[in-house]
Amino acid sequence: MSREFVDLFNDWARTYDQTVSEEGDIEYREVFEHYEDILQSVVRNTIGPNVLEFGVGTGNLTRKLVNHGHTVFGIEPSEEMLKIGQLKVPEAKIKDGDFLDFPIPEEQITSIVSSYAFHHLTDIEKEKAIEKYSHILPQGGVIVFADTVFKNKEARRAIMEQAIASYFNNLVDDLNSEHYTYLENLKSMCEKHGFTVEFIQKNKYVWVMTATKK
Repeated sequence: MSREFVDLFNDWARTYDQTVSEEGDIEYREVFEHYEDILQSVVRNTIGPNVLEFGVGTGNLTRKLVNHGHTVFGIEPSEEMLKIGQLKVPEAKIKDGDFLDFPIPEEQITSIVSSYAFHHLTDIEKEKAIEKYSHILPQGGVIVFADTVFKNKEARRAIMEQAIASYFNNLVDDLNSEHYTYLENLKSMCEKHGFTVEFIQKNKYVWVMTATKK
């Protein structure tokens, strides 16, 4: 489950914001290309007032959601990330948890959002999560996730080959070890559990998925 990567994010917490900046790690520059626009895209597709955010991290998306007038209930499994997120966005209600095991707010949640995190779940876990969210959201509620997803196996292979040729060894390790999925898989999961879904590509790696509860 997503908890398997907690130690990595505890270690990454202090330098995460530098990594996602334009001057960040060259290996991950294309992964985080248009980072601010990606987060804004999630905000634009979010329906208020009450938002459940998974993988709050250092609170970058959380801050934008709060500034847009949303009440944010955040979920974060990394203790070090959670501390930073709470400091940066004290208005949000951030608690320990992950995509599958989390406290459900008493308030009616209208949107479930996340950025750069859903790939920490296997496809089996992803479907379990989407099924769970289908019981939380009302008709018209949305799941808005920005994450690395591949159009197909050929697209994944091409990106892997480029990373290898560039000697981006850390990125190659991530591509091999994380649970990145394909658009068709996510589409099938969402439709199976009562959502219509659309995808918009934001850079070579990241797509924004908006799934609306029927």
